Amino acid sequence: MSDTIVLITTISLIIIFSPFFAKKLNLPTTPIEIIFGSLLAYLGLLHDEHIFELVAEFGFLYLMFIAGTEINLTNVFKTPSHIVKKVIIYIIILYAFSIFLSLYLNLGKIFMVLLPLISVGLVATLSKEYGKTPWLDLSMTSGGIGEVVSIAVLTITSAGLQSGIGIGLFKTILALTLFLLFMFVLFRVFAILTWWFPSISTILMPHEDKAEQDIRLSMGIFFLLVASMLYLELELAFGAFLAGIFIPTFFPHKEDLPHKLEAFGFGFLVPIFFIYIGTTFNLDALTIEGLISKALIIAVVMIVMRVIASFVFTRELGAIDSILMGLSHSMPLTLLIAMATLAYHANSIDKLHYYAFILASLFQVISVMVIIKFINNYKEKNTL
Repeated sequence: MSDTIVLITTISLIIIFSPFFAKKLNLPTTPIEIIFGSLLAYLGLLHDEHIFELVAEFGFLYLMFIAGTEINLTNVFKTPSHIVKKVIIYIIILYAFSIFLSLYLNLGKIFMVLLPLISVGLVATLSKEYGKTPWLDLSMTSGGIGEVVSIAVLTITSAGLQSGIGIGLFKTILALTLFLLFMFVLFRVFAILTWWFPSISTILMPHEDKAEQDIRLSMGIFFLLVASMLYLELELAFGAFLAGIFIPTFFPHKEDLPHKLEAFGFGFLVPIFFIYIGTTFNLDALTIEGLISKALIIAVVMIVMRVIASFVFTRELGAIDSILMGLSHSMPLTLLIAMATLAYHANSIDKLHYYAFILASLFQVISVMVIIKFINNYKEKNTL
């Protein structure tokens, strides 16, 4: 009982004080939570507990849900075709880089999946600091498409790691394809219904909402799609992500809803996920020979390949903004950690590389945030 009290108290203090340290160090709260989680676990104040792991898993799914709310399919479909083509080329370049490097350096097949991962989770934090800019708008659009690809690859890879290449993997791909077709039809049907009967959206989520019906419906969609993934034995994060996309696409009149959902997530559930990730990183591992160098190499490779690929958008953004866009995709922290954890449990990577990926994800967030700030300040000084 006393251990549980210590665990709850420690988690509470990390959630309360992490933003203060983050503000002082001029960094996102996320890496601070991971560092605190690792440090306090090393000191014995955090330990394995089933409920801790369960809430952390829910926090990850909720984070994917929030990431989905950043994407409005209506706006994505309005994206000019030449931009969509460039986004596809951008993603192909990333996967080409990862395949070449994995084969050339004999890193293993799992690296082909890990290196090109894209997540818009931390791109949203950049928009809070830098506002609406062309490079961030394009970053969200291309990142949203890239994240769908990444989570689809994550789902297939997860099945491959668990059941191997065979009938199990084929069933997973078939189930994923059928589910996506079903979701596409569902989105189209709902879009037609809301076009013919616009009042449906306001009936489901009224403007005057004293019963918090918008939150209830959002969470209902979230749990239904997660349950569908569970039934189909697909990656739960994919269902959570699609549930998030549903909100801004069909309920555009509730402009403040994504912010309400985000406030709850980042204020409670998501920090617990990152604290838990920190506890999985043993600080003694820093003494392992080659760990830091491997982490730095992974971080540098993932950053450089995105910056190079981002020059596809030079005509639309210019050189500096293209670099900023590439850098904004160089922090796939949540997906990278989730995929590395999955690969480690499936024995596709050893403990050294698992620790290296966690460390690399921290290096990426810290270094990229600093580099973006430096480049943005340089750009502003030269435009005055």
